[in-house]
Amino acid sequence: MSLTLGHYLTLGALLFAMSVIGIFLNRRNLIVLLMAIEMMLLAVNINFVAFSHYLGDMHGQIFVFFILTVAASEAAIGLAILVLLMRNVSSIDAQDLNTLKG
Repeated sequence: MSLTLGHYLTLGALLFAMSVIGIFLNRRNLIVLLMAIEMMLLAVNINFVAFSHYLGDMHGQIFVFFILTVAASEAAIGLAILVLLMRNVSSIDAQDLNTLKG
């Protein structure tokens, strides 16, 4: 039995759905929110690579590198905000972000 495009798309859809559920169920903890967003981007990357392989085109795989770059910068900025929030408020609750207004 070989893996088909449908298997990869199902995996990507399941990961994407799990990340959306993670965002809606947990809106307080910033670490879980960042992990859910990263999982959402990885689900999209799985779909890009699957279609790229299925169609024999490299554009999807090249686009994945751009998405990974954006995900890495988003994680760095998110963690910087998280450290700032922890230092100023001593909490990582997303509802405490309004205290960081300048």
